[in-house]
Amino acid sequence: MGREHIAGVTVSVVQNGQVVLKKGYGFASLNPQRPVDPDRSLFRVGSISKTFTWIAMMKEVEAGRMRLNQPVNLYLPEKVQIRDQGYDQPVRVANLMDHSAGFEDRALGHLMERNFDRERALADYLRQERPRRVRAPGTLSSYSNYGAGLAGEAVTYVSDKPFERLIEDEILRPAQMNHTTFREPHPGRAGLPGPMPAALAADLSQGYRWTPGGFSLRPFEYMGHLAPAGSASSTAADMARYMQLLLNGGTLDGAVIYGPRAASGFATPIRATPAGVNGWRHGFMAYSLPGGLTGFGHPGQTLSFMSNLVVVPDLKLGVFIAGNTDTSADLSQRLAGSVIQQFYLAPQPFPRAPSPDLAGAASTYQGYYMSSRRAYGGLEKFVDLLRDGVSVQVTPDGRLVTSGADAGAWTLAGGVDQGGFISTTGPQRLAFHLSGGQADSFQTDRGSETFERASPWERPSTLIALAGLTLFAAIATLVGVLVRNRREFRETPIQGRGSLVQNLQAILWLASGLLFLLWASKTQDVANVMYRWPGASLVIASACAFVAALLTLATLVAVPAIWRGGRRVDSWTALRKVSYTLTTLIYLAFSGVLVTWGALSPWSG
Repeated sequence: MGREHIAGVTVSVVQNGQVVLKKGYGFASLNPQRPVDPDRSLFRVGSISKTFTWIAMMKEVEAGRMRLNQPVNLYLPEKVQIRDQGYDQPVRVANLMDHSAGFEDRALGHLMERNFDRERALADYLRQERPRRVRAPGTLSSYSNYGAGLAGEAVTYVSDKPFERLIEDEILRPAQMNHTTFREPHPGRAGLPGPMPAALAADLSQGYRWTPGGFSLRPFEYMGHLAPAGSASSTAADMARYMQLLLNGGTLDGAVIYGPRAASGFATPIRATPAGVNGWRHGFMAYSLPGGLTGFGHPGQTLSFMSNLVVVPDLKLGVFIAGNTDTSADLSQRLAGSVIQQFYLAPQPFPRAPSPDLAGAASTYQGYYMSSRRAYGGLEKFVDLLRDGVSVQVTPDGRLVTSGADAGAWTLAGGVDQGGFISTTGPQRLAFHLSGGQADSFQTDRGSETFERASPWERPSTLIALAGLTLFAAIATLVGVLVRNRREFRETPIQGRGSLVQNLQAILWLASGLLFLLWASKTQDVANVMYRWPGASLVIASACAFVAALLTLATLVAVPAIWRGGRRVDSWTALRKVSYTLTTLIYLAFSGVLVTWGALSPWSG
């Protein structure tokens, strides 16, 4: 915690039906100081919330009121039903549980709120923030908060109970999880779920961000508008009971929360996956663990809270951890594996050896890959392409190295043409899909997204190179106005207008670049992006680039007339004609890439 600057952590470990560790570390609040109490301190658990939603859905399946292979629209009110959007196949209930519904993933500006006045009912959120369908259902798994929200709305509609009350009545109260709630601290308001009880609200942990100046307090992160996907808060003690429930097949202290069909579903992937990639166990994520063990559970993440829940049936073991600082993601992800390594396995030599065979097949795998879990249009697509890609390289000694959104070092786990890799320092795996001897995509063992090979125009390196050329051309254009001698001012009327347009373009491109840098300077804190999306500077930057790109079409059309000129004494020199043409082509190429990236759509924010 000291090394990674974490203010507070809460932990519980269960085994063989007993709580073997339940402890708080650090502080739930720094001012005033309030130590973490594992029995009382509530931490946000983020997407662990989804596991309650999947239990509620499987209970409806067990009761015969829902069927996994039926279209989910049968169980949704009309105003939030999924539209065809050009796809023949309907999204089925099982597609929500393995995240294969085919939705793009949009989050900025609406997934979390810091202003309670912006909160809305779940059904309103699902209707107003409807994502685009970008692939046929069942094609591949790509994590979707929206899909989990639909699942919550479906069980609400079928049971005719508000979601929060349904979870309380069907899961929390029978399991005696009295310090767990999907409700949030806010004033009462018609049309929204009731607020969190005052006694629980008093024990909420604060959320923090680590900065060079120390811990910075963050405001409460409202997620009630998408409660089934992430609004739960809980204690380590309650999560210990939850892990005992999961390990005991749905029964706890004589109370039957869910039956054998649901228990079997949570132990079984919905569909086959590539070797080394874990399938979704009816909403629960499967984990690869040290020693060849497997577990299931779910990680959770808000802007400030990082958590993880892992149960390992073969060991009758469960590990829960949550941290209240944005730096606690690595700790929460690696604790369960560390516990297993420490107590159940002999020391393992790391790093694993490289593979000489891989060095000779570097071109098969090397490249830049984009995550399927992203927006597929507009300014959010632009930002996602910048931040969520993965670069894959092969070292001369035969290690595959990924950098970016899923960084790590990997060695072959099979033949060089099989596409399987294992981490050099742990049990994590990658599985590449090969087509014609070339990798076109890969998945991590989590199976929550697919990284697809990007075209040259979709790589950040291409965007950055063309942006550099564009800014250089823009600066050169404006400098030319200042240093050009008298003779060089001779021009035809068309040349004069072309020069004026390019001067205006230069100003617009420079303004766009400066405004984008201003926006980027504020993105070190992801909360600024989430809550202030898209922000005036990014919208104006996009608008400037949009106008500059439109003007490029005019300068391109004028190129033949620019070269024809007029009488020799009244026309540009050949060098200036070449400069005009090269500048036009640079702007054209850059504009084309920006269109591909969705950056020329200021209205899309």
